[in-house]
Amino acid sequence: MHPHHGPRTLPVNGEVMRVPGCSYLLCPKCGESLTDLEQTGYLFDRAHALYRAKHHLLSPDEVRAIRERHGLTQAALARLLKLGANTISRWEAGRNVQSGAMDVLLRLIRDVPASLLYLRRHAA
Repeated sequence: MHPHHGPRTLPVNGEVMRVPGCSYLLCPKCGESLTDLEQTGYLFDRAHALYRAKHHLLSPDEVRAIRERHGLTQAALARLLKLGANTISRWEAGRNVQSGAMDVLLRLIRDVPASLLYLRRHAA
């Protein structure tokens, strides 16, 4: 295995993101590549950030600020949006990226406070 530095790809929400500047090990015989935990973290963080920037999505901090502004727990917001219990946590930690549709809903909650009342009345 030999050290290499260059672009890597990672799928985010079904779209392959090309992340420049990644370090990894490459086998010259078979072409297999390996990354350590730090390198893998960099790849995931950058791929998610590039995806958010490309699609103009809210950042993890912006998602958290919307939730906190309305005094909601992560679980309560997940229920209102009919999402899995840990989805909001993953968005706020940057481990996952919200879909475009969920981003619009979050912006609606941020920009039109009455929309939160509507969701509260109609959430299961």
